[in-house]
Formats: sequence, C-alpha cells, structure tokens
Amino acid sequence: MPDGLEDLGRALAAPDPDSARRLVREAPAGDADDVLGRLASDAARGSALATELLLEQLDSSGVVKRFVRGALLDEAAVDDVAQDALISVAGSIGSFRGGSKVTTWVHRIVRNRVVDHLRRQRATAPLPADDLGPSERISSMIATRATVREAVASLPDLYREPVTLRDLEGLPYADVAERLGRSLGTVKSQVARGRALLAAAIGGTGAGVAGEEWR
Repeated sequence: MPDGLEDLGRALAAPDPDSARRLVREAPAGDADDVLGRLASDAARGSALATELLLEQLDSSGVVKRFVRGALLDEAAVDDVAQDALISVAGSIGSFRGGSKVTTWVHRIVRNRVVDHLRRQRATAPLPADDLGPSERISSMIATRATVREAVASLPDLYREPVTLRDLEGLPYADVAERLGRSLGTVKSQVARGRALLAAAIGGTGAGVAGEEWR
C-alpha cells in the first residue's frame, strides 16, 4: 500500500498518534509485512511512536505468542517468554536495517528467548545477572535504579499507570486491573508493552539483546 505507507510515514513523523494508529489498524491484512517494516524502519531511526506501534502490532496480532508456542511445550511459560521477546525487540530495534521481514527477525529473537528459558529451567542454582532474561533484568533495574522512574514517567499514558502500579508499587496484576478498571488480560498486555518500551527508553537490556542484529 504505497500511498498508505506514505501517509503512515507522515503521521509517524508529525508525530500524530491517532492518525498513525488508525492507519495501522485499517491497513489490509495483505499489507501487514509492509506496515511492520515501515514501523520498524522508523523505530530504528528513533521514533518513539513507531516503536510503540510496532510493539502493539507484534503483541496484538499474536505472532510472538504463536512463535513461542511453536517452540515450547510448557504453555504456562508462553506469556513470560513472549514478554522477554518483546523486550528484546525494543532493546535492539536500533540495529534494524530492513534486510528481511520483521517477522523473520522476531522469530529468531523468540528462539533465543526460548533457549534462555530452557537454560534457566535446567539450572539448579541461582543464575548470575548476565544469565537472567530481559524481563528479569528489567525487574532488577526497577528495583535498583532510581533513574528508571524518569523513564517510566516518559511512557505513554496507556502504559505508564499499569507499569507503575505493577513494577514500582508491586501490586498484583489483579489489583492493578481493579484499580484501573481494566480487564486482567488488558493489564497484562499493557504491562508487557510498557516494559518493552521502558527497555528501549533506558537503552536496551544488556549485551545479549543489543548484540542481536537485523539480518
């Protein structure tokens, strides 16, 4: 959709969140790869709006969870590994060069996060910090870095409240959902996306993430 992609590019550059989100939502299913590619390209150039919409698309489309389910037998671990993958995408988006489909790279990210998960499952002793998954490193940073509060404050309104309540105030998901008047599933998705945006805002989640380049 050349014209649609140009319109999307202008909305991202403005930035115009409402128009950009509408254009992404209304894009024909057959143009999904082109839309993801445009979002990833703009995100790689530093567009916070493009990063936000890219993570929304990867999450809401279910593509990340489908990739995880295809590699794991443990259904209970799918949400955690999918969240790790989203955080990895956010943390390494700056290396995007457009050499392949976005989903191709995401699939590779998922495989790496699955390996991380299985390695942690096999461990019989506490892992050193470098071996923790992205979401665990995020939790650690939230617990130890005062500056992360500034990054949380910069999150879009939709994600700032759930991340603050869940990760900074330590409320259970159910309590966050009740306080915000949102469904439990919605809150979990918003926290996952917010954490991924937070990872991008504070400069990635470690060498294991930053080293994953776009092929």
